[in-house]
Amino acid sequence: MSAQPWAVLTALAVLTLGGCNSSSNSSTPAPTPTPDKGNAALEKAFPLHTSVFGVSIRATSNIDKAKMLHAANVMAQYLDNDENGLADNQAVVEALVNKRATLIMVPDEADLETVGEGLPQGGAFQDLYGSEVHPQGSTPGQFDATLEEVLHLITHEGYASVYPKIFGEVAESQIADAMDQARGGRFESIPASYPDGAWYTYDDESCDYSCMVTEYTYWALTSLLGGQSHPGRLQEIEHEWKLNTPDKVKLGDSAVYTLLTNGEYGLATVLPDGHYDYQTFTISGD
Repeated sequence: MSAQPWAVLTALAVLTLGGCNSSSNSSTPAPTPTPDKGNAALEKAFPLHTSVFGVSIRATSNIDKAKMLHAANVMAQYLDNDENGLADNQAVVEALVNKRATLIMVPDEADLETVGEGLPQGGAFQDLYGSEVHPQGSTPGQFDATLEEVLHLITHEGYASVYPKIFGEVAESQIADAMDQARGGRFESIPASYPDGAWYTYDDESCDYSCMVTEYTYWALTSLLGGQSHPGRLQEIEHEWKLNTPDKVKLGDSAVYTLLTNGEYGLATVLPDGHYDYQTFTISGD
C-alpha cells in the first residue's frame, strides 16, 4: 500500500475538500481539457501524461509505461463502469476536472521524495508507486494497489465534493456515520484499542478522521466488488478490515452496503480489471 494522500504528498500539495450540491448522472461525455496545462514545475517533474475524461495522470520519465496505462484503464473503468464511453456520474468527473485532480506515478517512494520539492501547493494529488502496480491482478502477497489509490482520488476529490452530506469526509455525513458504526464509535483519532465487534480497525496514527473515511470507503467498495477475496487476502488485511467479501459486507455492514449499492451515485458495480474496452489510451511527453 502506498502512502496516504493526506500524508506523503505534503511535498506536493495540501489536499482540500470542497463541497457543492449537484445532480449525478448525465448522458453527455465528460469535458476533456488538460487541467495542468502551463504548470511548468509539474510538467518538468512528471513529463509523461495521459488523461481519462479530462482527469490527469502524470508520471516521471522512468515509470513503466505499461503500468501507467494500466492505471488509466482502471480509472476509466471506475468512472465508466459499463464501458460505454460516458461517465457514469458526470458531476463527479466535472468536480475532479475542476479541482485538477491528478494521479501522480513514480516507480517507488524514493522517487516521489526526489521530485516532490518545488511542486505547486494546494493541488489535488494522489500518488501511486509503480512497485505496487500489478497489471495481471492481485495474488497472495501482491495486491494491485491501483484499485486503491485511483479510487482514493475519485472519492476524496470527487464524491466528497459533489455529495458532502452523503460522501463528505466529515462527521455526520452518511458515509462517516456508517464508518462510526464499523469502528464501534466516533473516534477523531486512533483509539488505544477498538471496541469488541468493530470490523474496521485501521490504526495508522497519521490518518485523521477524513483519511479514515477515505480508507473505509475503499475497503467497503472493493470488498463489495470482490477485490479483497482472493486466497490469503483476509489474513493480510483483517487487522484493518474484516468484511472482505460481498456477502460479509451485505450481512455485516448494512449501512455502507445500502449506500454504496445505490445506483443514483454511479459507483462501480464491477471490479476494474485494467481492460477498458471503449478506448485505447496513449501517453504523451516522451
